[in-house]
Amino acid sequence: MKGYRALIGALGASWLALASPAFADDGYSLWLRTSAPATGQAAVTRLGDSATLRLAESELRRALPAGTPPVVVATAAAPGIAALGLPFVGLGDEGYLVRRVTLAGRSVLLVAGNGDRGTLYGAFALLRALGTGDRAETVALRSAPKVKLRVLNHWDNLDGTVERGYAGQSLWDWWTLPDFDDPRYTDYARANASIGINGTVLNNVNAKTDSLTAPYIAKAAKLAAVFRPWGIKVYLSARFSAPIELGGLKTADPRDPAVAAWWRAKSDEIYRAIPDFGGFLVKANSEGQPGPRDYGASHADGANMLAAAVAPHGGIVMWRAFVYAETDPTDRAKQAYSEFKPLDGRFADNVLVQVKNGAIDFQPREPFHPLFGAMPKTPLMIEFQITKEYLGFATHLAYLGPLFAETLHAKTGRRRDETVADVVDGSAEGHKLTGMAGVANIGRDRDWSGSTFNQANWYAFGRLAWDPDLTSEGIAREWAAQTFGTDPQVVATTTAMMAGSREAVVDYTGAFGLAHLMATGHHYGPGPWVADLARPEWNPTYYHRADPDGIGFERGRGGSDAVDQYAPSVARQLARPETTPERELLWFHHVRWDRRMADGKTLWEDLVAHYDTGVGYVAGMQRQWDTLRDKIDAERWQKTATYLAIQQREARWWRDASLAYWMSVNHRPLPAGVAAPEHDLAWYKAQSYPHAPGHTS
Repeated sequence: MKGYRALIGALGASWLALASPAFADDGYSLWLRTSAPATGQAAVTRLGDSATLRLAESELRRALPAGTPPVVVATAAAPGIAALGLPFVGLGDEGYLVRRVTLAGRSVLLVAGNGDRGTLYGAFALLRALGTGDRAETVALRSAPKVKLRVLNHWDNLDGTVERGYAGQSLWDWWTLPDFDDPRYTDYARANASIGINGTVLNNVNAKTDSLTAPYIAKAAKLAAVFRPWGIKVYLSARFSAPIELGGLKTADPRDPAVAAWWRAKSDEIYRAIPDFGGFLVKANSEGQPGPRDYGASHADGANMLAAAVAPHGGIVMWRAFVYAETDPTDRAKQAYSEFKPLDGRFADNVLVQVKNGAIDFQPREPFHPLFGAMPKTPLMIEFQITKEYLGFATHLAYLGPLFAETLHAKTGRRRDETVADVVDGSAEGHKLTGMAGVANIGRDRDWSGSTFNQANWYAFGRLAWDPDLTSEGIAREWAAQTFGTDPQVVATTTAMMAGSREAVVDYTGAFGLAHLMATGHHYGPGPWVADLARPEWNPTYYHRADPDGIGFERGRGGSDAVDQYAPSVARQLARPETTPERELLWFHHVRWDRRMADGKTLWEDLVAHYDTGVGYVAGMQRQWDTLRDKIDAERWQKTATYLAIQQREARWWRDASLAYWMSVNHRPLPAGVAAPEHDLAWYKAQSYPHAPGHTS
């Protein structure tokens, strides 16, 4: 028996790869499913030695198909490489070069970077190219990241729950760390490295002070050691009041020398355990979190104090611009701009201000945040939500590549053709410290993200963080080919499903810029009628302002004047309903139900049509997925089919509940031929889901 177990252990992954047709595919392998056969593997030679170079070599040996030309893994400084005169200039520490060269009289496929991290990224880029149809004989790749910090924000709590997480418990088993090295930690790092993610914030922005204590620093140090060879740094969310709660001080005022000294000592302690610790992420003075404004200090005062503490070690501070407090009674959407715009130029050089893609809160559609382009002296790090808090949790198929790209490609109006991406990657103002953050959708589910298609959102975030100019369509094709195989019908069908899936969620939850219509707290399902919460901006009715005459939040000159926070050319366009893009009309304006739209129909008629279009799109995805039943492994096909059925039912719920409510407000009949809601409004209002996932207090 002992010998049998040893044999099975030695065979390991190679045996599983050979036997894979006999096993269900539970999605654990993500987009990294390709494994070369145990025999006939490509020849891979490594020049130089480091843990990261060894990983690059191992990845290529694991997955390169037989018949691939000989491959050499190296850095630009390796013997014989410099003499080739290759274009390494401009690639930085993380860029890569993959091309055919003649080395020592032999034709080889070179995978190299200026640093070993670049070489590792190059190895994954080669596998991605081959996995999506390129030929090894002609492949030629050269790329460097346009954004320096490409970071996942885990909203993971120390008790194992995940705020707004829909893929099971936290990946981090804090109870067994630092003793037990869960193999999933390595697999997580490997997946991130494959798409260029180079940082991870381990704990929730609603931080607990325990994460800064010695036992938890040791746990974080264990994860840092696992991630380090994969080019990933760890960061921690810091609770601003920690000097009081841990240090016994009377204040956390950032201008107090004792407070600054406490943070310097705490930073020194962390860096002794984690020499390459990335730094702190801070949520301050928002949703009850403590911050510098509690002491009459500014966000810049707080950020700079922490920045000074980590600066000697090369650390940075990511200071969130999400300020959700009762500071602006007129319009919640104006708060971040109002507080942060006056602070432009007052932040330390190692501070990034982390700004959500939109001014409210990760809605299915939001206009780009007006801070982008408005703080030229301050590096702004964009924050997206990969987890689908407002887009159907794990069960709705909603590919977020179009959402990410829509924001990144939006023109700020500050300079000719300047885009949000130009601000984020530093090219607009020449900033060297740049970043993109994504709120992770990762948990302990075997498929990591709650469903196969949710993996595409993790993948799309990484690819766009590397290069914001990539197209969401191209990324979807890459992901589909690597996830399901290169069968043309499979790739064409899955990418077609993904293409309009986010827009479908917009349609059946609230088109034309309607936002924040979800039920209270857990944000599961519709709740546009909610109007009894303690603060006005907690209520959906605050955002849609529906009345018998019309609907929408007036943010033009006759309302909150939020449009004035944008550059003049953009503000002029958004100031009038006639020139506002219809997809954002009700975000910026309160308009009559009978207003004529571009297609000649009334707003009410078009709104109803959008609800039906969204529901219809989901039904279309079901039909498309059915055509792939014989081409997708049974386990992933069945789970996706089941989730599409859930989505179809819940899309209809959204449609019917919303129409029932709007009709109770505007007293208008449905257009001819449109199906009535299945139940009356009272039935929809009575639905209750107190234990929906992801809602933690």
